[in-house]
Amino acid sequence: MKKPAWVIDKERAKRASAAETVWLFGLHAVRDALVNPQRERLRLLVTKNAADKLADAIAESGMEPEIEDPRKFSAPLAPDSVHQGAALEVKALDWGSFEDVCASGAGAPVVVLLDRVTDPHNVGAILRSAEVFGARAVVAPRHHSAPETGALAKTASGALERQPYLRVTNLADAMLSLKKMGFTLLGLDGEAEQTLAEGLAAVGDRPVALVLGAEGPGLREKTRETCDALVRVPYAGGFGSLNVSNAAAVSLYAATVGR
Repeated sequence: MKKPAWVIDKERAKRASAAETVWLFGLHAVRDALVNPQRERLRLLVTKNAADKLADAIAESGMEPEIEDPRKFSAPLAPDSVHQGAALEVKALDWGSFEDVCASGAGAPVVVLLDRVTDPHNVGAILRSAEVFGARAVVAPRHHSAPETGALAKTASGALERQPYLRVTNLADAMLSLKKMGFTLLGLDGEAEQTLAEGLAAVGDRPVALVLGAEGPGLREKTRETCDALVRVPYAGGFGSLNVSNAAAVSLYAATVGR
């Protein structure tokens, strides 16, 4: 019996995903990946100077580094990548199922959802904040979001190795799943009548998901409608709103330390 086209497409996408690799770069990102037992590592390119600085991590990983000429560093990186003489080819991390991580994973019952936040520097900074404040996961749609890249890893400053970053097929479906798990969904919106503090006070000690949209467009209509409430971070004066990564940090602090 011939397989339906959608089944064939799904299987092809799964094989392509399994074959994809990521080049991490920079001493900090490479060091953290070398000592992460969950990370599947393929090739390590380092200059002699970087190899000396990473000696302990390289020894722990058991990898055989390829020593590079600093003037002809051959890793396939963007020309403006600040690699510091170190690049590591890896497979993307597998954190397990969305349901398992969000329902019973490590950390506080706080989840961050990103609606089309595509800038890897913003997502990297959000992962750092999520790790610092002990969030259970950062969740983003598989399409129209920042993938796991070297630039994201470098900005995350090691958090990518420790903080679950889950890419889902449909964000609205993920939001509905979180509701079934007992999470209250608070969407960040600069025009909301209710403040973040008021929204969190109403939630009490129940699990909470903080939903943030891309700078400029903000939350999409479907995302707004799926939230339980819209809240804003109050600010003084007429300057405007916070960068999405700063808004995430403030919200995570309020949702974890502040309640």
